[in-house]
Amino acid sequence: QMEYPYLCFLVTGGHTQIWEVQSPGIYKLHSTTVDDAAGEAFDKGARILGFSYPGGPEIEKYSLAGDPDKYKFPIPQVKSNPLNFSFSGLKTAVYYLVKNQEQNNQEFTNNVCAAFQNAVAETLINKCKKALSIHKLNQLVIGGGVAANQFLRDRLKAELKEIDLFFPKFERCTDNGAMIAITGFYRLNKNKFKTSINIKPRWNLSEI
Repeated sequence: QMEYPYLCFLVTGGHTQIWEVQSPGIYKLHSTTVDDAAGEAFDKGARILGFSYPGGPEIEKYSLAGDPDKYKFPIPQVKSNPLNFSFSGLKTAVYYLVKNQEQNNQEFTNNVCAAFQNAVAETLINKCKKALSIHKLNQLVIGGGVAANQFLRDRLKAELKEIDLFFPKFERCTDNGAMIAITGFYRLNKNKFKTSINIKPRWNLSEI
């Protein structure tokens, strides 16, 4: 059972962030992406390989027959904040590898998918480890569309054995309606609803 505070790892097509959830409605942002989000990187990598949208499931499918150690993609680091994410360089590395490949066959595609997925997972897991250690927390909630990636789930379970991990069901990973509803439920129980509505296209969670 989750207890406050805990870390929430939000991994979607638009966000790659690590939040400290101190109580319902009280959040502190520890990490975000400086360019592409993880899900966006999957989609762009898939487009380079000629896959359809959404790209994450396609890359995951073809990676099953690939060798994750065949190609070494960069693990990006952000000097301004070691917890922040960056995936634009990884996407660029995939682009040039595919562009310069003389024989683009199925084996090549499978290996690129496996190595690319492995690099994304390695980046995500390393940042989670650092955040959990720095903030001395032992619970991690993973949400968002990329949380449906079984490879990422298995890696997190294998490498964070001392951490309590919480995953939504696969069918709930992209269900924003369910996430909004449960947030509303907790806020209603705390009588935290405001009488006026302010509309902002990009509203930071810590300001709500």
